[in-house]
Amino acid sequence: MKKLSTIVFSLLMMVACSQEHPKNYLTLSGKLENNKDSILSIATRQGILKKIKINKEGAFKDTLKLESAKGEIYTLQLSNKAAPIFLKNGYNIVLNGNADEFMTSFKFSGEGASNSNFVLAQIAKSQTIGNPQDILNLEESAFRKKVALLKFEYDSILNSYKNLDSTLYASVKQQNEQLVTYFNNAYAQTQIMGVGKPSPKFENYIDIKGGKKSLDSFKGSFVYIDVWATWCGPCIQQIPYLQSLEKEYHNKNIAFVSISTDESQRSGGSWEAAEKKWRDFVQKRNMTGVQLWSGQDFSFQQAYQINGIPRFILVDTEGNIVDANAPRPSDPALKTLLNSLGI
Repeated sequence: MKKLSTIVFSLLMMVACSQEHPKNYLTLSGKLENNKDSILSIATRQGILKKIKINKEGAFKDTLKLESAKGEIYTLQLSNKAAPIFLKNGYNIVLNGNADEFMTSFKFSGEGASNSNFVLAQIAKSQTIGNPQDILNLEESAFRKKVALLKFEYDSILNSYKNLDSTLYASVKQQNEQLVTYFNNAYAQTQIMGVGKPSPKFENYIDIKGGKKSLDSFKGSFVYIDVWATWCGPCIQQIPYLQSLEKEYHNKNIAFVSISTDESQRSGGSWEAAEKKWRDFVQKRNMTGVQLWSGQDFSFQQAYQINGIPRFILVDTEGNIVDANAPRPSDPALKTLLNSLGI
């Protein structure tokens, strides 16, 4: 589950706002205490838009002409640090902060500054909420109260900032409604696929060692499932970590099951070619654990609503869900989880 701060920031970055301003450029100035960098960059998702020089005292000032007449959220970058800023032609924004406390120390002032201060307040609030899964694990009445409280708090932050760009206000107002929808949908899914619920089953998946395997084949053991494909870069990156994990938990009461979803569309329209690609890859990489191929049966993936891979799932000895979106092998949280189960 993604952190709520990530969800909120991603939604905010999609916001583009408002009416054309009389001036066709903006001014950004300010000072960063404890600064050791000489350049402050303004970036978009496409790359660096502007580099602003910072003097030895940490002060900077420059102008920037944006191609779009609409206001948007951009990214301020200093070395490996980043923070959002809302910019629009005509604004005259002053930023003061501490380079050692990038973003959390930022205070914006001047024309248009309220928008950036609001965005930071919205993100700061989201960072206090913790893991959304903890909310989804609540009983229904407590869950409804918690989500209603979150909606009220986010709306209160929005309404406490005056002179916000009108389209930014409308967009975030809608975003707050979407947050409720997100939680309601996730909660409904948790009731079906939550901790302790019976796991959807895969049946008769081809085993590279011969024969076929089903989830029931591993009854009595915990099962850590890796849903992957040979063409998936992030999947391949996890293989060494998974192999290391398998060695560490060898002879423990857990089966490591990798399910390849390689299909015909990426193999010239041939299912035979897809199976061969999987077999060749597993053998070349000397992949350990239980190696299965789903073939043309995607019911297991559909039941878990897997829209992106790799996806990791942990099932208990009775075939019930421990974590429908388990930590990756590279995540230390996985060992903590496995050890907590006494594996």
